[in-house]
Amino acid sequence: MSMKDRIEAVEARIAAACARAGRDRGEVEVIAVTKYVSLETTGEAIREGLRHLGENRWQDAAPKLQTYGEAAEWHFIGHLQTNKVKDVIGKFRYIHSLDRLSLAKELEKKAGQLGLTVPCFIQVNVSGEESKYGLAPDKLLEFAGELRAFEHLRIVGLMTMAPYEAEPEATRPVFRGLRELRDRLNREGVLGYEAPHLSMGMSNDFEVAIEEGATWVRLGSSLVGRE
Repeated sequence: MSMKDRIEAVEARIAAACARAGRDRGEVEVIAVTKYVSLETTGEAIREGLRHLGENRWQDAAPKLQTYGEAAEWHFIGHLQTNKVKDVIGKFRYIHSLDRLSLAKELEKKAGQLGLTVPCFIQVNVSGEESKYGLAPDKLLEFAGELRAFEHLRIVGLMTMAPYEAEPEATRPVFRGLRELRDRLNREGVLGYEAPHLSMGMSNDFEVAIEEGATWVRLGSSLVGRE
């Protein structure tokens, strides 16, 4: 299957999931996860109209940003080490993995030096899996409250990773849990502003995530393939 064919197939599945949930298709954005594909395939993705690209590691992303930096909006979706903030700041439009105060402080420091405001998602480990990064759900409100003092960070929503399940329906409680946390965060006014977005859903389970309110889905193999 060509990339164009994969994009069309994914688009049809997104539209169907939105219809089932009574949502407008325009509410869902797609991040093409290019971490497992080559520089050449990344370029093909851009030529096929994919404008939001996601990378997990600075080392892998660097040559792609050097070649295609202005042609896409880049999302850092992996665990971000504090000592790598200096590399990614100003190059990635969004950070999807803000999960600790030390990282927030470093992002704030570097963003302030550059005169930037960085849109961030707070990563929450809704499933509780030890292998996954993210805040425990019961720590979210306290952490978000601490972020009010950071002038150069803008929390735009929450992010989570569901466990891989053979039956995607089994991931529904995780996605529903993140939506409920987002709604509580906004209802209680913890940040002092609305954080509308939910970054959740990958190739195996994105339709369920959309049905539960995802506004950003992160798609790799189903969209750009794997090399």
